[in-house]
Amino acid sequence: MIRVLFIIPLLLPLTICAQPTIPRIKSLEEEAKGIVYNKEFTVQFQLHTQGLGAGLQFGRLATYYRTRFFSFDLAEIRHPKEFRQSFDFRTPTAGRISRSFVYGKQNSLFVLHGAIGEKRYFSDKALNRGLAIGISYSGGLALGLLKPYHLDIIRYREPDFTTFFVRSEAFSADNADRFLDLNSIYGASGFFKGIEQISIAPGAHAKAAVHLDWGAFERFVKAAEAGVMVDFFFRDMPIMIELPQAPNIENQRVFVNLFVNLQFGKRT
Repeated sequence: MIRVLFIIPLLLPLTICAQPTIPRIKSLEEEAKGIVYNKEFTVQFQLHTQGLGAGLQFGRLATYYRTRFFSFDLAEIRHPKEFRQSFDFRTPTAGRISRSFVYGKQNSLFVLHGAIGEKRYFSDKALNRGLAIGISYSGGLALGLLKPYHLDIIRYREPDFTTFFVRSEAFSADNADRFLDLNSIYGASGFFKGIEQISIAPGAHAKAAVHLDWGAFERFVKAAEAGVMVDFFFRDMPIMIELPQAPNIENQRVFVNLFVNLQFGKRT
């Protein structure tokens, strides 16, 4: 009996080692986290409170929760007082229906943004086409492109002034009386009128947003952002003609806009 009690402790470790071990099965989330992407490319479409925009974004995944990126986009910024109207004229001379126009507009403002930024996720994405929530912020340079706004103005032929013709004109001190006379406006000229007269205004740009990313660990990017962006220029942007009879129309150099941004692309 004493021998048996002495042998049992010696055999116990061998018995434990001989028992089969069941390996722990990794969860789907743990397996999925092993998929590592290095780069991200997206095309983005933007709607903001003073216009539209579109651009590209090139990102590098620094960690699972953080992506650094460069972005380039082009956006139009309209003056808050812009109001589009139309007379729907049709004349044998012009041969077309007049285009709608903005009364008192002097220039169209387009802004080219170049920025560097970062996206940070607060938590993991859900497992099956889930949603990752985070923030996105960026800052950089803004290049304002001012394109003279052209109207088709009705002019009368000299010397008898009995026949008229339509001529595309930009605003100037010499034609201010006709450019601002509703009876002389036929409609807006084509978009490309004045494109060779674009002037440049440098500035700065900043953006911050809530970032929503759909799809768990997927190669294809489907994301949306909602936030605020600011454009600052070193001088007032002459979008509208400032008139004594319209004191509320003031051009500005700082533009603050709310925006919604849709992003589509892929990771590699």
